[in-house]
Formats: sequence, structure tokens, C-alpha cells
Amino acid sequence: MPSIKTGKIRKITYREAILEAQRIALDNDPAVFLFGEGVGGPSGVFKTTAGLKEEFGLRRVMDVPVCENTLTGIAVGAALAGMKPVLIHMFTDFMLMAMDQIVNHAAKYKYVFGGKTGVPLTIRAIIGGREGAGAQHSQPIQALLSHIPGLKVVMPSSAYDAKGLLLASIADSSPVIFIEHSWLYDQEEPVPEGVYLLPLGKAVVKRSGRGITIVADSVMVPMALAASSALDKEGIDAEVIDLRTVKPLDYETIRASVKKTHRACVLDFGYKCCGIGSEVAAFLAEECFDSLKGPVIRIALPDIPLPASPALEALYYPSVDEIITKVRGAFHRV
Repeated sequence: MPSIKTGKIRKITYREAILEAQRIALDNDPAVFLFGEGVGGPSGVFKTTAGLKEEFGLRRVMDVPVCENTLTGIAVGAALAGMKPVLIHMFTDFMLMAMDQIVNHAAKYKYVFGGKTGVPLTIRAIIGGREGAGAQHSQPIQALLSHIPGLKVVMPSSAYDAKGLLLASIADSSPVIFIEHSWLYDQEEPVPEGVYLLPLGKAVVKRSGRGITIVADSVMVPMALAASSALDKEGIDAEVIDLRTVKPLDYETIRASVKKTHRACVLDFGYKCCGIGSEVAAFLAEECFDSLKGPVIRIALPDIPLPASPALEALYYPSVDEIITKVRGAFHRV
């Protein structure tokens, strides 16, 4: 698959970008096939697979029974045999039933066989429960997955990134967990037509600044940008880094930013204990301590399951106001 072959730029949503990436991959490479629970329904998986079954047929786009571990084992076997499966587990919670296949098989075979074979498997899954989704349809387990050698974990924050990173994930020879955030599905931005691949493991500076570095993933990126715009009016010039990929992390982009700003705040849409934010903070403490004027601030989800009550749910998730308050405190701290 070529890395750059774009056409005109038009505005599409995050969900449309994911749908378009899958259509391109299916059209360009006969080794690609798509399957998962709900894939072939009338609207597909949250409209991200709508129409693909009709366009490519049941041999390329398959709705399957509820049997997560078996389905993942089939995907691993197909990848070892030269196919490029895209498996949709819908919510990340459902992957927990398939951890044996993901951790003990997909992540290991490249090493077991001395690098002679890859496992070009892409697993799409969704985080971001809302409106009473409850504790078993909302768990952000990206840190758990990132802990496993052999896996790559991608978390796009925009429609442009979603398309380019999904195409890159499908083309990669390693197993990739592609985590989408449901709150972003209707976000719209300019996205080129055609093929483009964004490098896995490379962060991007979404906003330049010299006062404090804000490192963010997934939906926390637009929240960080909204907070930084408000803080700019107070004279706090924040630089916002979008991690894009949380495994592998782009440590050098983070290092370069903190050497310039001397302050850091990490926003992680995951649990605070042992999360991605913890890893970034530990890296800064070990490798960038002399550059820091104060402690690294972390904002993440509380270490409790998501309440099903909408009122409690509203209190559970971080807000732009919380980011503003904590970044302001970190900036003014001596």
C-alpha cells in the first residue's frame, strides 16, 4: 500500500474517516478482511462499517457470533497465514475475554519464531461510555495492553489521524490495538481523499507554546486544546502534544517540549494508577528532571468503575475546567 496518494481535501467526521480507511484497505489489498460482532448490521458498528458488507461481500466483511476468544484466535491464525484481518471487538471491555489470544499468541509469535513471521492483525475497539453505559462497557484498558511487549496501541484524536493511523495499522506487520473514542465520532475536520499513512509511534505537536507542556491522548487532546485557548488569555502559553500512539511512546518529542517549557501536565483518558500518564510522568522524572521547574501534574480517571448513574457519570470524567485549574496551578507554582 503506498504511503502518500491523496486527492482533494474535504470535511468528514471521525467515524466517516474510519469507514473510509477500511474501504480503501479492502479495495487495495485482497488480503484484508473485516469481521466482528455487529459488523454486518443495518448501521454496522456505530456506522463505522455501514455498507461494507454489501460492497465487498460476505467473504470479506463478516458478522460473527459472540465468542471473543475464538474470534481472536481465528484472526491470529489468519494473520500468520498471510492475511490482514481487521477484527472489531466494539468495546474494549470485550477484549478481556480474548486476552489469552492477544497476550500469549498475537504479541508473542514474532519473537517465538525469531522474527521470521509477523502478525499483521488490527483490532478495533471503542472507549468512552456515556449515558449510563456502566462499568462493563466503558473501561479504558490501553495501559494494560501497552504493558505487553509485542503489541502496538494507537489512540487517534481526530478524523485526519483516525484515517491515516488506521491505514498504517492495517499495513503494519505487528498486532495493533486501535482504540477509538465514541465522543469523537461526530467531530468533523478536513481529511484528504485517497491513501495516506501516519507513522505509528510518532507524536505530533498540536499547539506550540513555551509556558507549559500538555501531553494528551485520545479525546483529551481536543480538551487540552480548548483549555490552552482559555489559558492563553491569562498569559499561559501551553504547548499541546498529541501522543497518537501510546505504545510505543514518542519520548523524544515529549523531552524536546519539556526542555523548552520546563513544566508538564499529562492528560490521560485512563485510570490514574499505573496509567499512560504514570509512564510519561516517570519518564520525565528519570530523563528530564533537570528541565523541570516543578512536579509533573497528572489528570486521569479516578480508580473506580464508571457509575451507571448519569449524575455520577458527569462527575466521573475530567473536564476542560479541571484542566484549566490544574495547568494554571502548575504554571504559577515556583
